[in-house]
Amino acid sequence: MKKKIKVLVVDDSAVVRQTLKEILNSDPGIEVMAVASDPFIAAQKIRREVPDVISLDVEMPRMDGITFLQKIMAQHPIPVVICSSLTPRGSDTAMKALEYGAVEIVEKPRLGTKRFLEESRVRICDVVKAAALARRKPVSRIRAVEPKLTADAVIPAPASRAMVQTTEKVVVVGASTGGTEALRIFLEALPLDAPGIVIVQHMPEQFTAAFARRLDTLCRVSVKEAANNDTVLRGRALIAPGNRHTLLKRSGARYYVEVRDGPLVCRHRPSVDVLFRSASRYAGRNAVGVIMTGMGDDGARGMREMKEAGAFNMAQDEATSVVYGMPHEAVKLGGVDRVLPLEGLAPMVMRACA
Repeated sequence: MKKKIKVLVVDDSAVVRQTLKEILNSDPGIEVMAVASDPFIAAQKIRREVPDVISLDVEMPRMDGITFLQKIMAQHPIPVVICSSLTPRGSDTAMKALEYGAVEIVEKPRLGTKRFLEESRVRICDVVKAAALARRKPVSRIRAVEPKLTADAVIPAPASRAMVQTTEKVVVVGASTGGTEALRIFLEALPLDAPGIVIVQHMPEQFTAAFARRLDTLCRVSVKEAANNDTVLRGRALIAPGNRHTLLKRSGARYYVEVRDGPLVCRHRPSVDVLFRSASRYAGRNAVGVIMTGMGDDGARGMREMKEAGAFNMAQDEATSVVYGMPHEAVKLGGVDRVLPLEGLAPMVMRACA
């Protein structure tokens, strides 16, 4: 029998501790070994039994989650998932947590909304599994654990793949677990006149705005959270807002994005598959696709559709991926032209767009 992933839940709210415990224990591959109301109690629990993953709140009494995270990473590195409320201040703090070594961010469940709790359950369990996998790479196969909708739920497959080539290329990027750091490295390596970029990073609502602001201060290209009808411009990267699908569209020679609601696709919203399918439909051979580290297979089918439409696609390699799930699945489906280490993606993008 496969060993369950042991999780320690650290949160000052008794209601949240109980809710997270129920959500995680509902997955047959996960077991909440203990809960703690603050980092001091958590440290005592860890001394008795070391968890595989820690779910950590940011704002707590006696010691904040960021300080506790720093201590964990310095003394006994354990995969940490930040489970935080969605306030502007909190989201900026959560971005700092990623810099200090947290694997991923999930939204703290909002009690009382059945649909939200169900969607949270799927995402939280997936993120915990990804965190555990990130600790024991390499990962050769990621098994889907929930029924999933495809991009058909948001955008129909194109009836025709004919596309007139233009002088402007557009780059579409998908990432999940480990993607926040991978995207920073990728975007920092791009020159000021890089082609227009649209990115889906699996991340909760409001965190994407803070993530975009952080990247904008670090990169030569400008970075912003995508808004409906934003034009895709050279020297600018648009990041899909959390909890909204983002599609690439075209009007004449102008590429722009459409931000819309819709069901979870591949258990995600935004979905990489949705973005990639829209690129295959509206950009065709004018598109360059990049798929990065992440658990699951979101983006694999869309990337194959892009390749069939004439796009040039690349994937991050296993050695530099935090979780080699999404890139691996895209390679297996035959949608990838080149597999490259993280540091090689930006130079290849520039060559492909020359």
